[in-house]
Amino acid sequence: MAEVELYTTMFCPYCARARALLERKGVAYTEIDIIEEPARRDEMIQRAGGRTSVPQIFINGEHVGGSDELVALDRAGELDTKLGSAK
Repeated sequence: MAEVELYTTMFCPYCARARALLERKGVAYTEIDIIEEPARRDEMIQRAGGRTSVPQIFINGEHVGGSDELVALDRAGELDTKLGSAK
């Protein structure tokens, strides 16, 4: 199974949408709340090519974007492959 990392904040509806999609797929992920860990915000921005919004999602170290991009990958049938769980 792939290593999935999400930079999030607690009250972000897009973060909740991304978490829900991953949970429906049974995917374990590491969540980094940039409110609880403000020092990690700069890390997120650097890794995400300057993007400052949340969520920022990484699969096996590859930046896939935010919630909209994650859903688009799923609709295109590419998310399961990236997650290593082709169904």
